[in-house]
Amino acid sequence: MTAAASARQILTQLHEIMASRTHAQGKLDRVVDIIAESLDSEVVSIYLLREGMLELFATHGLNKSAVHVTRMAIGEGLTGTIAENVKTLNLAEAKAHPDFQYRPETGEEKFHSFAGVPIVYRERPVGVVCVQHVEPRRYEEVEIEALQTTAMVLSELISNNELIDEEEALGLAPEATGPLTLSGLSLVKGLASGYAVYHQPRVTIDQVMADDIEVERQRVYRAFDKMREQIDTMASNAEFGKGGEHEEVLETYKMFAYDEGWGRRINEAIDSGLTAEAAIERVQQRTRMRMREIDDPLLADRMHDLEDLANRLLRIVSGQLGTAATQGLRRDAILIAKNLGPAELLEYDRRRLKGVILEEGSLTAHVVIVARAMGIPVLGQTRGLRGLVREGDEILLDADESTATVRPAQSVADAFDTRFAKTKERQAAYAELRDVEPFTRCGTRIQVMMNAGLRDDITNLNLVGADGIGLFRTEFQFLVSATLPQRERQLRLYRDVLDAAGKRPVIFRTVDIGGDKAVPYLRSEQSESDENPAMGWRALRLALERDGLMKVQARALIEAAAGRSLNVMFPMVSEPWEFDAAKAVFEQQLAYLKKQKKDLPESIQYGAMLEVPALAEVLDLLIPRVSFLSIGTNDLTQFLFAADRANPKLAERYDWLSPAILRFLKRISQAAVGQPVDLGICGEMGGRKLEALALLGLGYRRLSITPVSVGPIKELVRQVDLAEITKAMNDWLASPPADLRAEMKRWVEERGINAD
Repeated sequence: MTAAASARQILTQLHEIMASRTHAQGKLDRVVDIIAESLDSEVVSIYLLREGMLELFATHGLNKSAVHVTRMAIGEGLTGTIAENVKTLNLAEAKAHPDFQYRPETGEEKFHSFAGVPIVYRERPVGVVCVQHVEPRRYEEVEIEALQTTAMVLSELISNNELIDEEEALGLAPEATGPLTLSGLSLVKGLASGYAVYHQPRVTIDQVMADDIEVERQRVYRAFDKMREQIDTMASNAEFGKGGEHEEVLETYKMFAYDEGWGRRINEAIDSGLTAEAAIERVQQRTRMRMREIDDPLLADRMHDLEDLANRLLRIVSGQLGTAATQGLRRDAILIAKNLGPAELLEYDRRRLKGVILEEGSLTAHVVIVARAMGIPVLGQTRGLRGLVREGDEILLDADESTATVRPAQSVADAFDTRFAKTKERQAAYAELRDVEPFTRCGTRIQVMMNAGLRDDITNLNLVGADGIGLFRTEFQFLVSATLPQRERQLRLYRDVLDAAGKRPVIFRTVDIGGDKAVPYLRSEQSESDENPAMGWRALRLALERDGLMKVQARALIEAAAGRSLNVMFPMVSEPWEFDAAKAVFEQQLAYLKKQKKDLPESIQYGAMLEVPALAEVLDLLIPRVSFLSIGTNDLTQFLFAADRANPKLAERYDWLSPAILRFLKRISQAAVGQPVDLGICGEMGGRKLEALALLGLGYRRLSITPVSVGPIKELVRQVDLAEITKAMNDWLASPPADLRAEMKRWVEERGINAD
């Protein structure tokens, strides 16, 4: 018998039970008998959540006296493990599992095999249904599928008969009324204020079991057509321009919308006897379970895109189309969602949408790419929002500090407004420096460049008046693509960037993927087993192994720069031979294109990122080979201090104004004196005023920083006398004070230099 047929047989009988006037306990007792008969199972048990514990509510095959007596905590025993992980277990020998616990009152000692699936209500586990046999065996997939479908119908029976406390099941906190500060992960920086708006009201599924399977199938087909039409329209009407990475995001999104496998799984669920809504929800539950098993954050983000589409399909097929976007925003809003798909964000009125807070979300999520292009601050990984924030609550979102204040006190709101106003004033003042060249007081021209990674970032070049792009991260195109970006797509991006930059220089860093920036279409055995991905098989190491990837990128960059100067920088160079090998790939492609009579760049300058401390020990060998050298302060700092910058416990532990890092940077600067090499800094260190001041004192004359930092650093440069700060830095590093940061703050205050 197929999974659909087994499930349909059970559902037909469950339908009769649910329609009967039997009391709730009687219905559950009959349900376990039906499942046991249909699956030929010796034991069937249902555990439900009550007062924070999983309680045995009904059983076929175990001692009836254990009903309402046997209880276990979430995470306790096999049943508790299923509820905690929201994951199916299928065991030939239950006792062999490390979480197995024997409960003598149940009389289960003679049973060996065990399978259990979670009962899920509104995305949260509210119980478990288990089967057991004397014979040790793993259950067939057909049996597990039937059990999972049955569990879904059970959730409706349980909620309709008030067998669980709904507030407890949903994890709701008592309604909060006072001020509250939430913390999370800053995904897109910025300040915003507005009123809480929940993105998506819960779609209520009124009927789980189908009266006519063919009618349900046609409803799903029509909903698919409508959903795909919506996605196509959205992709063609993106407000912020054509050709950006957001466009590639939507293409990947469309790929999911047209995925035949997804539609087939929904059809199979309908075959088992579910309505269209219940079938979509059934497949969505499976997707959520898979998401919990995925360690790769990039693949998890792609699964979030699929869940977003399932939510859209569910709203269409149910006719419950009322999202906050379709209803319209009536005032400035901070949007709240568990997660959000990129297409759903595009539906909102950008004049009213001021910020986004997500329960989940990550830096690589598609919605973050789109939000950044739209200029909307986003705070992610903020748990338990439903129980803490009410619709219409006032929210002050500070994504710079990774916090949000809900229902703020008047004094807090006034302070936030003052800070917001000062931020706007400063931005206006910095905007006036857009066309001002950054000369020091002593007349030295400092190059203030900006970092970029998206096509949309290039508009900032003119807005902030940067001298060029000191670091263009090419990997972003690879991270948002479902497949390896073709040469033509790469070529278009690089050409657009060069066109937008005009005569200003652009330094393209070759792709830095692998390690903690894994992509699903490009895996290696080494990267999958990396215990320390930041120091693993990534960047140039991976590119030299997968030389086909690097050859395609080299050709795209060379062709894009036809008739212009091309600056190429290789990341994570550890030894000079790696630089030589990477340069050789480019030179081979240059020779090939020359034979093909292609237009070539006027010149190519090759450079390296100094992020690996070992490279500093062979600068005498490397410098004659390179045209420029850029120090990546983010990775360099974590390698020098052996401190993972992604670890929150270490994030603030090591100061960039530590004598250790400053002495290291001074040694590199001195090694470049008198050499024909352009030395610069890439990274956040150069975008902070005190740190930038220290770098100027160490001899650095090129800084590449975030666009928002360009104005402040230009302002700083115009207040500095290089001879004065150079002497001060030499003195401090020769005999470091106990607190160099505090000493530098006193120094700038004495001279009236604004270094806030």
